[in-house]
Amino acid sequence: MARVNNSQSLSIVIPSLNEAHNLPLLLADLRRWPGPLEICICDGGSSDLTILTGELIGANCVQFPEANRGSQLHHGACNTQGDWLLFLHADCRMSTNWPMVVESTISKASSSNIAWFFDFRIQGKRIEFRLLEYIVAIRSCLFKTPYGDQGLLINRNLYKNIGGYKSLHIMEDIDLIERISKTNQIKRLGIPLYSSDRRWREICVFKKAWRNAQLRRRWRRGESTKDLSLRYYHNNNNLRS
Repeated sequence: MARVNNSQSLSIVIPSLNEAHNLPLLLADLRRWPGPLEICICDGGSSDLTILTGELIGANCVQFPEANRGSQLHHGACNTQGDWLLFLHADCRMSTNWPMVVESTISKASSSNIAWFFDFRIQGKRIEFRLLEYIVAIRSCLFKTPYGDQGLLINRNLYKNIGGYKSLHIMEDIDLIERISKTNQIKRLGIPLYSSDRRWREICVFKKAWRNAQLRRRWRRGESTKDLSLRYYHNNNNLRS
């Protein structure tokens, strides 16, 4: 585990399912942290070399019996020891200055009652990506509703007090943020987190955003997250992050 000057330690939690191609890039970014770093990859049944890839790079790889992102995130958190937890998707990339900003944040006692998120960015040069990033920035800053692809930096005690991620196949990020927002602040770190464009390549960005909005509406009406998850990944060519 990495420790900063005030003895606060950091653990990274990454859910995975067939992410052998993406993990080396993310783990290379994480190596910028100045010191030892606890990384836990919680795998939901990969058929590729995800586990071996993580182990070769020094991550603690734990296996979960099914692909359930909410359960994987929580199980991963329970298998770490850090005072702070940083939840990331396997296909994201970090900015070069992330260690400085995160270290500065967790070293302040006042940060422990706040949940922190990154600025949403999509890899790629399409103009639609820039417009979507702008829309997400407005949503995140005004309504304090970041999603899972913006990462989440949270003190372990706050995470426990909120109840952690629930066993949800999808919408686990919205569910957690809504529970946090009832009692605590949610703030931006002010640095980008780059999401892979793989889920956006073969479909209109705004059509996909509309589909996602419809799924969220159906979830709020009480539909099964397992059924919604199957529809989501079918629409996204079975890509998980």
